[in-house]
Amino acid sequence: MGGRVTEVVIPYAPRPLQWDVHRGLESHRWAVAVCHRRFGKTVLAVNHLQKQALTCPKDRPRYAYVAPTYRQGKATAWDYMKHYAQAVPGAVPHESELRIDYGNGGQVRIYGADNPDSLRGIYLDGVVLDEYGMHPPNVFSEVLRPALADRQGWALFLGTPSGKNQFYDAVQTAKRTEGWWFGEFKASETKLLPESELAAARSVMTADEYAQEFECSFEASVKGAVFAREIQALRESGHVCRVPYDPAMPVDTDWDLGVGDSTAIWFTQAAWSGEVRVIDYYENSGQGLSHYVDVLHKKGYTYGIHGAPHDIEVREFGSGRSRISLAAGLGVHFRPLPQFSLEDGIHAARMILPKCYFDAERCSQGLEALQHYRWDYNTRINEFKPVPVHDWASHGADAFRYFALRHSVPKEKKPKASRDYEPGWDDRPHDISQRSGRYAWANQRRGGY
Repeated sequence: MGGRVTEVVIPYAPRPLQWDVHRGLESHRWAVAVCHRRFGKTVLAVNHLQKQALTCPKDRPRYAYVAPTYRQGKATAWDYMKHYAQAVPGAVPHESELRIDYGNGGQVRIYGADNPDSLRGIYLDGVVLDEYGMHPPNVFSEVLRPALADRQGWALFLGTPSGKNQFYDAVQTAKRTEGWWFGEFKASETKLLPESELAAARSVMTADEYAQEFECSFEASVKGAVFAREIQALRESGHVCRVPYDPAMPVDTDWDLGVGDSTAIWFTQAAWSGEVRVIDYYENSGQGLSHYVDVLHKKGYTYGIHGAPHDIEVREFGSGRSRISLAAGLGVHFRPLPQFSLEDGIHAARMILPKCYFDAERCSQGLEALQHYRWDYNTRINEFKPVPVHDWASHGADAFRYFALRHSVPKEKKPKASRDYEPGWDDRPHDISQRSGRYAWANQRRGGY
């Protein structure tokens, strides 16, 4: 173009609530908007990106719309982007790259969070992360946030709740952090959809589905949640309550041991009546085995079995030692499970959940993990995959699967004795005490480790 465009009129008239989001973005660098379905967040996002690309005073401004997948971004945003760009003199759409180039050198482009490598090495003046809860949790922190750094670009996190994931974390950050803007738009409050339409939706949706999709609830059970019915039944039947520790009974632990990932531990007491008292839960990341042994010691329980998955016996390439051997050196003698399929573990968990009583306070984090453990979704064919999503919820859920399997394993499948596991000794109650800087079992039969 020969000269700078000074005025462009596009066929977009924001509704008052959309104006709220536009104003929030113009006065804050970081913004989060939780929107009910059919709020108009995609139209809002596309037009805000286009306006910024046309008015940014920096040289060659770059803006991105990032959807959970590239295919999804094309389906939801590309037609809108081309439609509103038609009113801009000199705007050129590039179909093969889902990109609009503007006469002033500005650019808006669609990306998919499923291909983070396509975002590496670029710079950005602003980014919209649509349906942020469905993005891989590390894409913003590892890829997009650095891309915004040198130009001090902004970010808008958009979405409808889908459990307590990274979008939930962004909401909590926006609520408590100065300099962030936050907006929440529930269908019952916006009045954008007729009551007759909402009533029709309620008639074919579960209460949880409606609460999540139209009332922006992060507490509702997640679509595709593996244990949704079982957890709901536990809460309704009073199985989530106060469950005190009984010193007369041993406490068993079941672990999901992460390597460069989270480690989760369930603490349970099995009563002779068949009920299982789930008295405690612990999870952390970036810590060595000694940290978790210290946690066991500080809790002061009398311990019985320590369960772990079969791969705890695999020797690490660097040290040549297995984690079961390393744990034994710290005083924790694990009982490794035989190898079972994912389906076996989920079935075992469903069978044992009705027998469990969870301490509402100490197990709250673990219960959240069980509630939000969900099947992965194939957006290409609109079907759930036969494997769960690996996210923050999977650690606690995996540890619970191992616990359930340990209770369901026939005696003939129990692991044979080895130097790191001694049936008969390890199964008896024992306390951890600290001696000469190392941990020892107080009622251990033998003298040393």
